[in-house]
Amino acid sequence: MTYQPVAVVGLACRLPQAPSPEAFWQLLRDGRDAVTEVPPGRWDDTVPAPRAGAFLDDVAGFDAAFFGISPREAAAMDPQQRLMLELSWEALEDAGIPAARGHRTGVFYGAIWDDYATLGRQRDVSLIGRHTLGGTQRSAIANRVSYFLGASGPSMVVDSGQSSSLVAVHLAAESLRRGECAVALAGGVSLNLSPDSALACQEFGGLSPDGRSYVFDARANGYARGEGGGVVVLKLLDDAVADGDDVYSVLLGSAVNNGQGGGLTVPSAAAQEELVRLACERAGVPFGSVQYVELHGTGTPVGDPIEAAALSAARGADAPPLVVGSVKTNIGHLEGGAGIAGLLKTVLAIRHRELPGTLNHETRNPAVPADIVVQTSTGAWPSPGERLVAGVSSFGMGGTNCHVVVAEPARVPDRVPEPGPDRVAGEPPCHAGPVAWALSGHTPAALRAQAARLRQAAEGAAPADVAHTLLTGRAAFEHRAVVLGEGAELLDGLDALAAGLPAPNLVQGTARPAPGIVMVFPGQGSQWPGMAADLLATSPVFAARMAECAAALRPHVGWDLLDVLRTGRDLDADDLVQPVLWAVMVSLAELWRSHGVEPAVVVGHSQGEVAAAVVAGAIELADAARLVVSRVTALRAIRGRGAMLALGMSAQDVAPYLSERVELAVDNGPESVVVSGDLEPLAEIEAAAVALGVRSRVLPVGYASHCHQVEDVRDALLTELGFISPVPARVPFFSTVTVDWAQTGGLDAFYWYTNLRETVRFREAVTALTNSGYGPFIEVSPHPILSQPLSTLRRDEGARRFLTSLAEAHVAGVPVDFGIAGRRIALPTYAFQRRDFWLEGAARERLAADSVESADGPAEAGSATSYEEVLALVKGHAAAVLGHGTAGDVDGAHTFKTLGFDSLGAVELRNRLAAATGLSVDGGMIFNFPTPEALARHLYDRLAPACGSEGGPADALELLGDLDRLKATLGRLDADGPDRDRITARLADLLAAWQGPGADLGSFSDDELFDVIDNELGIA
Repeated sequence: MTYQPVAVVGLACRLPQAPSPEAFWQLLRDGRDAVTEVPPGRWDDTVPAPRAGAFLDDVAGFDAAFFGISPREAAAMDPQQRLMLELSWEALEDAGIPAARGHRTGVFYGAIWDDYATLGRQRDVSLIGRHTLGGTQRSAIANRVSYFLGASGPSMVVDSGQSSSLVAVHLAAESLRRGECAVALAGGVSLNLSPDSALACQEFGGLSPDGRSYVFDARANGYARGEGGGVVVLKLLDDAVADGDDVYSVLLGSAVNNGQGGGLTVPSAAAQEELVRLACERAGVPFGSVQYVELHGTGTPVGDPIEAAALSAARGADAPPLVVGSVKTNIGHLEGGAGIAGLLKTVLAIRHRELPGTLNHETRNPAVPADIVVQTSTGAWPSPGERLVAGVSSFGMGGTNCHVVVAEPARVPDRVPEPGPDRVAGEPPCHAGPVAWALSGHTPAALRAQAARLRQAAEGAAPADVAHTLLTGRAAFEHRAVVLGEGAELLDGLDALAAGLPAPNLVQGTARPAPGIVMVFPGQGSQWPGMAADLLATSPVFAARMAECAAALRPHVGWDLLDVLRTGRDLDADDLVQPVLWAVMVSLAELWRSHGVEPAVVVGHSQGEVAAAVVAGAIELADAARLVVSRVTALRAIRGRGAMLALGMSAQDVAPYLSERVELAVDNGPESVVVSGDLEPLAEIEAAAVALGVRSRVLPVGYASHCHQVEDVRDALLTELGFISPVPARVPFFSTVTVDWAQTGGLDAFYWYTNLRETVRFREAVTALTNSGYGPFIEVSPHPILSQPLSTLRRDEGARRFLTSLAEAHVAGVPVDFGIAGRRIALPTYAFQRRDFWLEGAARERLAADSVESADGPAEAGSATSYEEVLALVKGHAAAVLGHGTAGDVDGAHTFKTLGFDSLGAVELRNRLAAATGLSVDGGMIFNFPTPEALARHLYDRLAPACGSEGGPADALELLGDLDRLKATLGRLDADGPDRDRITARLADLLAAWQGPGADLGSFSDDELFDVIDNELGIA
């Protein structure tokens, strides 16, 4: 096998008095000893267990909601599982690898103790429940991480005794070399939760009576126990370089063997010597070139001389003295996690090019050879001018030994610094101008905490590097914020976000799925002098598309498009404003696309349909330019004969005022219509609106489109537009003329005459698309006029406004590429929002959940007077199943899977709701209605008729009429249209609702139901 180098590209740890790699390095550099007394409450003070050790501040805290785990399950989980879930996520973030489901990531962790299971067996058999088996199996420490990440690589927990976590690193590197995974998480964990394991170590004779490790010292008398966990992210070096990863260090080679001395637990010098030679041979380096070895180094009178003798024999006669050290003098012996602690120390020492000192070493153990030198204070490496190479050893009590050879990444001395904050050749240049710092959290509190953590780290860093790291190296969660700007305003925005305050440069929102982005192109009215002029100078993409539009318009107009924009020329003239607006909208759509925002559908409003057709690819740019000019030219024939009046009314309310002389021109929404027609009746309608206090405004156009007057230019327009040759659209085009999908080739001359003559049915189009599941809607215009939630530019605001619009789209859930060049830098990882979970807490959670009263919602069908009450009922019983204290702890918009439901939980919720409502609740309800809100809506629809509330069944004849109309509509649709699958799914849902949701699931046994839920939702 070729021993390809493996890169360490990410780190995470939680160790005694060191909750992060940065804190760990500081502890090592400062030469601090983390050994203390057992923390209060860890175990009964009357137990005659050793009192000294190195402990974590908090072993009960865990952010269960982040990982989609219910409180009841979290309390049943071994804290070692919880810790490694959090550390795995932190390590991936440090590596700049946001978790991607289905990725070939391997998980290799070492662990040897099951203290939490021991505590559970000792305390109360009633604590054993459906989560106990998975919560206390040691294999689940790795398997839970793989499940959460959706990782398909190998997933295993290694138990080779005290060498477990370093053996896990060795196995991970081998797995990468074999191609079993593309990324590997490797490490280990050990938590001292029960006095039993401490007593076992004491009785074995391994512990130091004074709670200190005297490694290679004449006083060596045993070790102090430590606890914690660590994770490294590994890739093949070639892959890491290709991906542009920041490489901490390189694993050149490793080896594992087994060998005992005079007994099962007595180490073998010969085996250790052979191990070191084999690891160096695989690494391609002579052991004599290794500058430092991180020892197994427990400080025992038997083990120390054997390890020292093996190293001395392996190093060779001509090699310089070997410098060694042991992290166990700082944080104790992590046993199953000892190897990863030693590796982390070595990686950090290489990264910082300093060697931390080993504590408690005063007098050399006489049995340690003189060529082995203990590093006793922080200082330089023995040969700092050469490539740093180190070894890390870890030995198991039963004889399984592991040694890893670690080196610094190859240095490139000829890289010359370039202008900018620490820039060197080959790195991206600093982005100029305002940037976007995108933050997110699973909860609003986590989002604020992220801002607070980032504030200090970001100060002094290049803003573009911070932006790049946040955008490319962090996952985007539901609660989002973007801080915009330059320099100090970015830090001010973080301060505001952390404090929960608004700020001018702060955009916040809650992301929702974006199943199909709709780009909306309005008609006339969004123009303003100077619109988009800044973008000509700042956006090459926008400028290039505008130049193409200018070239397309030039043969048909007597003015220059780019000159009009740059000079801020008055746009009141109809024959000027419509072509200019068309070009701006087409170019803004191109700008959105350059930032990764592709429409699933385009919709146009009146003349906006011309821009929509170009963006859809249904009309060539040159034809569209001629079309928009021909359209406005034809309208000159009716100029001055009529007008258009905007009213704050609905189409239904305005109907009594309409006649042959005044027609409904535009239906924008329930309180927004435009009527068009002859001047005299329009004046009468305006007067009536004023009398009624209805908002009204005569639009600044010189003609009355979308009414009978357009018929006077019909023949001329059809003749002029005969050149149009539609082509198959690349993006579906939804017509506001027909409220239907435009068929291929249908956008001919007659369509464009109809577009000008008929009512703009915008409200109906938006409703139809929304009901079909499309959204969000982005208005592509220089100023929003259609009341859509996402805009592009705004009146009198410069090019920076588009960056704000990108931020607004991002926080709404639209995938956005901000296009900010930079390099990845170290930033704080996720701010977990922890709460305590423990065995006694599990019993309390169960009692609290079982006592959820009917006050959380209606207990009987007859009391269901509102949807809100039914939602409270669903959330209350969901809280009971999950182990929450109140219904308010359950987010009704989250899926049952995200909330932590498994198969058994789904059945329990079904049974509770059936008893509470008196309804026959289908077993497949969380398959058909995957959120509490959706389920509550379904239950309310069934409960409301029984209570005499609104929302009962529709009249049968009316329903049959609706079905006839539906059948006729389906007959007109293109059988191969873009929404065939979506329509089919909607019809299937309607049929299921009529027959009873999940009708085919209702007769399933619980076991069969588990299979359906597991296979379809993957929640078990």
